[in-house]
Amino acid sequence: MPTPTGDIVGQKRWYWPAFAAPGLAWLVLLFLTPFYAIVATAFGRLDPIFAGPLPAWNPLEWDRGWMVQVLRELTAPTPLRGQFLRTIVYVVTSVSLCVLIGYPVAYYIARHAGRWKVLLLTLMIAPFWMSYLMRMLAWVNLLTNDPGSPGIVSRLFMLLPGVEEPINWFAGRAAPITVILGLVYGYIPFFVLPLYAALDRIDRSQLEAARDMGASPRSTFWRVTLPLSKQGILAGSVIITLPMFGDYYTPTLMSGSPSVTMIGNAIESRIHQAGQAPSGASLTFLLSVFVGVLMIYYLVSVARAAKEARA
Repeated sequence: MPTPTGDIVGQKRWYWPAFAAPGLAWLVLLFLTPFYAIVATAFGRLDPIFAGPLPAWNPLEWDRGWMVQVLRELTAPTPLRGQFLRTIVYVVTSVSLCVLIGYPVAYYIARHAGRWKVLLLTLMIAPFWMSYLMRMLAWVNLLTNDPGSPGIVSRLFMLLPGVEEPINWFAGRAAPITVILGLVYGYIPFFVLPLYAALDRIDRSQLEAARDMGASPRSTFWRVTLPLSKQGILAGSVIITLPMFGDYYTPTLMSGSPSVTMIGNAIESRIHQAGQAPSGASLTFLLSVFVGVLMIYYLVSVARAAKEARA
């Protein structure tokens, strides 16, 4: 017969893990199950009559044909390979700009905003009150190059010497710049907020200790603040990198030119194209594996940092 002490120990063992049960069920229902449906479609076949996808739910019945075809397209000089490489360039450039722009903002709010901190954080998240589509369309209006009614940005550039007509931001050489700026504008709040949290948690006594040992403000920043905020930079970068790789609406809204399409556009196109759903699912799976490697690196880095902190 179980003792009262054993009952109490058993209750404590399951008490806190029980709080994770709803989140775990939600994750299984709305992430793992749809993801397995994508995998089953990627390794499935096509209906010979209606050309619709026939998912292979049993792993023993998986067909690697579509996956091999997509891998060949990614490794050969094909338009898909160009879209993938373009996506990497756009994402790396956008994340770099987010770091350069977002770090000073997060640093100022965490260290020097004072009583304005809450207001600045509110303004930081204020754009989320509006849909992403509306914000991108607002950028389109600002960049429009209509000779009769150019956007504000085009008017400002026309004030420069040698610029006599509005710049076409949506095609040609300017189109990649427009798409990258759209990615930065859309995702930079997701970078600033976790970085602000990391900077705000830094113990000020460590900064004061560096000053007491003769370090200048600049040296204190490079030797103390920046290393201690590295995890915040990495967390913010991961948060914005993952959705950027799957983004297909920003290039469509900001340009629409085939020369700036990203890998997300290729997935969206193939999924809606007759007879290409398994190809789009295969491409989605391979992209998930690619970004999963980035996530694993982040988790390993966080675990290593936590281990060093305990030591």
